[in-house]
Amino acid sequence: MNREIILASSSPRRVELLKQIGLPFRVFCCEVDETPPPGLNPGQLVELLAERKAAGIAGKVDRGIVLGADTVVVCQGQLLGKPLDAEDAARMLGKLQGGAHEVYTGVALVEAESGRRSVTHEKTVVYFRPLGENEIRRYAATGEPLDKAGAYAVQGLAAVFIHRLEGCYTNVVGLPLARLAVMLKEFGYEVL
Repeated sequence: MNREIILASSSPRRVELLKQIGLPFRVFCCEVDETPPPGLNPGQLVELLAERKAAGIAGKVDRGIVLGADTVVVCQGQLLGKPLDAEDAARMLGKLQGGAHEVYTGVALVEAESGRRSVTHEKTVVYFRPLGENEIRRYAATGEPLDKAGAYAVQGLAAVFIHRLEGCYTNVVGLPLARLAVMLKEFGYEVL
């Protein structure tokens, strides 16, 4: 019998992805210091934050495998987090339009009983088609981009902006499922 999976995230997208593959889990999250030390590259950053989230919850439960994740968007070397408002979302989308950017998601598993850990990240390159200013403003006004790194949802209305992906689609949504399945297997947990 598989052990309990505990998702250390309140992200509705991560919840939906885990439900999509039929993984039984519960959500348990707490505030974690997301201030990174200086000098980390995007892969190191998302791994550190994912591990902080998973370890924070693993220290509060007796058993189970805790899953932490963190996603950032990088455009021309600049990290794009969640926009402050529609204006900030429009600014970010203006940077992304007509070019390529990277999406990094760190994934960490921490076994509560032993403290055993596995931490890695996935990178996907996303290509946006050229966008007009009105198109950007209309999308920003929908509210969809406001709680998303990089100010867009690949699984939402912004799907019409993306003409190509190189890498894992679910990574762009917020959790690379193929990578997660391999990591869980290392802990003796079979997804299928």
